[in-house]
Amino acid sequence: MTVRTEVPRTTRRARPAGRRPAPSPLPAGEDFAPAPSPDGRRVAFLSDRAGTPGVWVHEVGAGAAVALPTGTEPVLRVSWSPDGQWLACVIAPGGAPRTELWVLRPDGTGRRQVAGFGRRSATMSGWLPGGAVLAVTETGERGTAVLIDAGTGHRRVLAEGDLLTLLDVTPDAGTALLRRGPRNARWLELLDVATGDRRRLLPDTGRGSTDQGWFGPDATSVLARTDAFSELAALVRVDLTRPERTPARLAGRPDAELEHAAASADGRRAALLWNTYGGRSEVSLFDLASGVQRAVAAPGEVLDDAVFAAGGDLLCLTAQGPVQPREVWLVDPTSGALRPLRPDTGDARTGGGGVAPQLVDLRARDGLPLSGWLYRPAGPGPWPTAISLHGGPEAQERPSYNPLFQALVARGVAVFAPNVRGSSGFGRSFVAADNLAGRYGAIADVAACADHLVDSGVARPGQLGCLGRSYGGYLVLSVLVNFPGLFAAGVAECGISDFHTFFAGTEPWIAAAAVSKYGDPVRDAELLRDLSPMTHLDRLDVPVLLIHGANDTNVPAGESAQVAQALAARDVPYGHLVLAGEGHDFLGRDNAEAARTATTAWLTRHLAATTTAVG
Repeated sequence: MTVRTEVPRTTRRARPAGRRPAPSPLPAGEDFAPAPSPDGRRVAFLSDRAGTPGVWVHEVGAGAAVALPTGTEPVLRVSWSPDGQWLACVIAPGGAPRTELWVLRPDGTGRRQVAGFGRRSATMSGWLPGGAVLAVTETGERGTAVLIDAGTGHRRVLAEGDLLTLLDVTPDAGTALLRRGPRNARWLELLDVATGDRRRLLPDTGRGSTDQGWFGPDATSVLARTDAFSELAALVRVDLTRPERTPARLAGRPDAELEHAAASADGRRAALLWNTYGGRSEVSLFDLASGVQRAVAAPGEVLDDAVFAAGGDLLCLTAQGPVQPREVWLVDPTSGALRPLRPDTGDARTGGGGVAPQLVDLRARDGLPLSGWLYRPAGPGPWPTAISLHGGPEAQERPSYNPLFQALVARGVAVFAPNVRGSSGFGRSFVAADNLAGRYGAIADVAACADHLVDSGVARPGQLGCLGRSYGGYLVLSVLVNFPGLFAAGVAECGISDFHTFFAGTEPWIAAAAVSKYGDPVRDAELLRDLSPMTHLDRLDVPVLLIHGANDTNVPAGESAQVAQALAARDVPYGHLVLAGEGHDFLGRDNAEAARTATTAWLTRHLAATTTAVG
């Protein structure tokens, strides 16, 4: 068989330099990650309506949103200080994982960097009550927990250690709550700031992970989201006044996992975001004193970014759905009443178009229950079909807003977005099912999805493609080399191609945290070699599009480049798209659209070409 090689081409798209332009009414972009002022009268939020995520401020119930001068680099998070005097912003220069922390006044003045200098990355956990002192974690070779005064820039280092994150600090800054450990195996520690003594907060169950925690009222307790004591994550409380410190279960459900908990500033109320089967969200307000939990109507199928105003009389969150871009919504904690921050939400911004997906259940080849979301084109099937694989792997495919899926469906390509083993949202055991050698099962799960799509009449043999980003990009390459002939084409975005080069090239803290999921690069070297797509790349003989951010230091761009080089040497059709000004996540709207356009064109072209060849 003669294989035509497509000339590899690197396309670089840079963001416009200079000031952020005025917002254009079309397209409107997405709004997300709200940060209310302490009095609840204004809400800062992130929006990409000007092309790159930046900070905007909207007065509740009046006027239009105003952009703040945060520079041309993308902003990942914004938070309003309890005294109302400062906004703190996490910035991603070049879109890369090494982030910086900047502060500025709500009127846009006084902007300056306070953390994340050099090769260190900065994240913020929040503010100490009442003032303008930030709890920050800086990560480099090791993690550093530090308090930073937004006004003076004064720094106070609390602790250093491997895989360390500062979660909370008591009002007197005498005790800090730290999170330690690698992915899916984290625990909490209490730090006595004066002595440096640390002690583990929860009993070591040898399973599960505790990812979120904060001090309760008067700092006499700690509340935590954990799955160390149950299959589905729940909310527990530890009474610090009792010597045994046995965790008490406060809120949990047999049919849903606690995804996130947001506490009010006084620590007496929490908003609980529940992840129900398949990934739809529910939200409830929980009174920590009485234990009463009250459901609130959800303004979208998937909710995120819940945060209270410091006064506690306003809850903000981000909502989205398959045809609903991310939007900021406001909740009255007393009545549960909902209202959008902006009036032009929902159908008013999207036109109400698009396809709603169907939740599908199936079985893996070893009998493990799996599920996924199926997006069907108009008309009768079977159709050319693409299996889309999410990143993580501890992420979840949910009925969220995905323009790529809608673009493919509009071109007559069905999309099936499964949650293979290792995905979150289905309990502790499912998340851990792909650890180390369990990854072979995750790769086989993709083949089981392909079998199901053909057997159920959705897909036609020879017209199946696969796509994915990050870990999903790794899975794309893995299924193509492990199941030759099953797929007609693939798109791998920011995917690992060789675990040896990944561990050598990624950020040190990312490598250290990944050992629990993938394996140790020394102890498990043979396993990682066999699981690496590059080891078996001679089996890959279908067209593959490789997309990567030029500044990616999470999964370095060389992971895609070495695949492109190997395919070129074997005369296998491929494309190679490198996006300038982007890291692991494509944050610029123009670059994200370039990736979507290239993916849609690649799959529709090669699946259609396969149709001609077989018919």
